[in-house]
Amino acid sequence: MSESSNTNLEQAKQEGKYIRTIRSFVKREGRLTKGQAAAIEKCWPTMGLEHKNGMLDLSEVFGNNNDVVVEIGFGMGKSLVEMATNAPHLNFIGIEVHRPGVGACLMDADEAGITNLRIFEHDAVEVLADCIPDESLTTLQLFFPDPWHKKRHHKRRIVQTEFVEKLRTQLKMGGVFHMATDWENYAEHMLEVMNVAPGFKNQSETNDYVPRPDLRPLTKFEQRGHRLGHGVWDLMFERTE
Repeated sequence: MSESSNTNLEQAKQEGKYIRTIRSFVKREGRLTKGQAAAIEKCWPTMGLEHKNGMLDLSEVFGNNNDVVVEIGFGMGKSLVEMATNAPHLNFIGIEVHRPGVGACLMDADEAGITNLRIFEHDAVEVLADCIPDESLTTLQLFFPDPWHKKRHHKRRIVQTEFVEKLRTQLKMGGVFHMATDWENYAEHMLEVMNVAPGFKNQSETNDYVPRPDLRPLTKFEQRGHRLGHGVWDLMFERTE
């Protein structure tokens, strides 16, 4: 990084701006179907959230004070819409960087007629830093993130000490960070990071992984993992301080 870049980064930090230095995803734009494009045009005014608008007032966003669940990287959104449909007493916010997934999720949400779901099309780390109030979330979900399986790419995995320390402040006391992966090495990495993260308690009776809870629907990624003979590991850590 150049000297000027370092200066700009330091200046931004002093001004309280969040600067992302390592990306945990590759932006694959993909091609929107007509249905996805139509769903974005129709539903974004009521379901879309903009990072540039800054910190959310969640009771204003949803028109109620129900508990809020955030999912990072919802893919095509089928399981997120299913969860929102099955739990009308909860509010859901999905965050996804890939536009076709956003369109597909909005299309399914519109068809399901649900009103308890909002969507960001933006980097999740920046959304958490700039838009989600402290102690506001009941659950933060991270299901089947990019495993970055090559060792030299492990630094790009989203579950890192700095990320976990930040998200803890967004969880209510007793709130849960729920992860799932079909890569055993990444599961071990998640467990290692979370075991040393201050202010969290593992909900596993064996201090490692938990059975898939009923609230997490089977996804195509999990089904693919089963077909390939992969296991699937769920981790649930509760904020304690």
